[in-house]
Amino acid sequence: MSDWIPVAPAKEIPPGAHRIVDADGTAIAVFNIDGNFHAIEDVCTHDGGRLTGGVVDGDQIVCPRHGARFCVRTGAALTAPAYEPTACLPVRVEQGTVQVRDDRWD
Repeated sequence: MSDWIPVAPAKEIPPGAHRIVDADGTAIAVFNIDGNFHAIEDVCTHDGGRLTGGVVDGDQIVCPRHGARFCVRTGAALTAPAYEPTACLPVRVEQGTVQVRDDRWD
């Protein structure tokens, strides 16, 4: 699936905030970090749980279940118990609306 999916008006996701959008059955978390938007799959690669609900600390999100940290800019797993990255997805702002797409299977 490579269609751009509208998330929200950019002004509704201030710095430090995030939104979740469903991309054809896949939960995508879109973060505003210092005025720049980043998108990752909302899944901890350690156990498949959601990352959102955890604390966002700068450009990292802490998994609420077991404390693994992920970079929201790159999807990289930064601490155990997660060792594999979560998917990092393209995000853009078009006409004031944040959009994301899941292009992994194009």
